[in-house]
Amino acid sequence: MTKAGLLVSSLAIAAVLGPCANRALAQHSFEIVTGKPFDSAMPKDFYLEGSAIPTEKRNAALIRLPSGARALFALIDTTGYSSDIVAKYVGMLITEGDITLCGHTVSVGSYGFGWTHPATGVEGGGKFSLYDQSGAKLTECATSRDAQIKQPRPLQVVIASGGSARLYYGRQNIELK
Repeated sequence: MTKAGLLVSSLAIAAVLGPCANRALAQHSFEIVTGKPFDSAMPKDFYLEGSAIPTEKRNAALIRLPSGARALFALIDTTGYSSDIVAKYVGMLITEGDITLCGHTVSVGSYGFGWTHPATGVEGGGKFSLYDQSGAKLTECATSRDAQIKQPRPLQVVIASGGSARLYYGRQNIELK
């Protein structure tokens, strides 16, 4: 094979395998997913305790887990639902792979979550609670408050430079593993 032929073959192989190498590297950290994959994954309503509750697309995040599976977090609009639902839930989680929240490994499935903030004027953390779709509590933990975040959004996932991730509800957050 000539040097020119070898160069062309090497470039062709690099073009084909380049995206695979990037994907392999990304599988060791969290990654935000946007665009059409996000739009396709976002449900209009989420079913909890016998109610189809509207989701808030503007307050949602789809992430790729280090394993390559995806997890979708979104706030839900409980306006007009029973006081039990309003007091218990602020969001939903759908995961295609294992993810750890509050030190509890959550398997493939869909879940609701609640998040309470500390009392007004208190600078401490709040409380995160995770429920299965029937309303049974799976885990809960204290949350941290991040005063450094410039403009908190209602819900977001922030990925650190080291590849770790945090789920934020305003300034309150929990670590994702």
